[in-house]
Amino acid sequence: MALDGLSSLGTRGCVICSYCVVSAHHAVPAVRTRGPTPTPGSLLSFPCGFPELSSASGQGGLRRRSLAVNIRPCPPSVLLLSLHRTSSPTMPPYTIVYFPFRGRCEVMRMLLADQGQSWTEEVVTMDAWGQGTLKASCLFGQLPKFQDGDLTLYQSNAVLRHLGRTFGLYGKDQQEAALVDMVNDGLEDLVRHIGQVLRNYEEGKAQYLKELPGHLKPFETLLAQNKGGQSFIVGDQISFADYRLLDLLLNHELLFPDCLNDFPLLSAYVARLRARPKLKAFLDSPEHVNRPISARLKI
Repeated sequence: MALDGLSSLGTRGCVICSYCVVSAHHAVPAVRTRGPTPTPGSLLSFPCGFPELSSASGQGGLRRRSLAVNIRPCPPSVLLLSLHRTSSPTMPPYTIVYFPFRGRCEVMRMLLADQGQSWTEEVVTMDAWGQGTLKASCLFGQLPKFQDGDLTLYQSNAVLRHLGRTFGLYGKDQQEAALVDMVNDGLEDLVRHIGQVLRNYEEGKAQYLKELPGHLKPFETLLAQNKGGQSFIVGDQISFADYRLLDLLLNHELLFPDCLNDFPLLSAYVARLRARPKLKAFLDSPEHVNRPISARLKI
């Protein structure tokens, strides 16, 4: 979307009214857009994070912010990794509280990184979790815990749906949203299935690999039905289900390197999505590469 008359913007999922843009954090002067005038109450998602939109000589331009990484002093059992933009007056409110592996949180990190967001990590060691104090404080007695400002969420799928609504990653209408939910539920089945295998990987991997084509076929079929596999899993814009599918496929490629050989659309889909610039930067980062898939597998 082309923008003009914009001095600065640091909002997410801003609600457009006739006079101003009201975000979760502050109000800024109204933004004029080229094209149809937004109707009151319509929802637009503006870029933020590493790219900063600004008006140079009255025209929209891009100015890159720098990225800084600070490690805050804290108890040895919990590591706070703070990612922030040095040119931003306020830090984004996202915090991920989770174990030191990918598990159910890597998809959140992928989504946030691709959407140009930064976040804080609170890494919980297994020893600290075993002490029981943090576990007792969690609503369902489990992690991840996700904070968006003063909103605290548990349950990873609830977090993904929240981020999907926040960033416009939930399809363009109710029909697409229903399909996104369907894909995510199908992925949840596969996540639970592979979770059982990971409990005894060496003994269970042969049987799992034999069954895997049947689990992957529905997603190959969905891709084929959507522009011949040349687009996303639903519709023509990325959704939170795409990030989750990509995360799952990347993990499968690590565990079973040839698993996508018979699925050309899924294979091309992985290559296409991981080439997105911000997502590629995250996937190539040491933080992602060196983070194990699970507590049981150090790969």
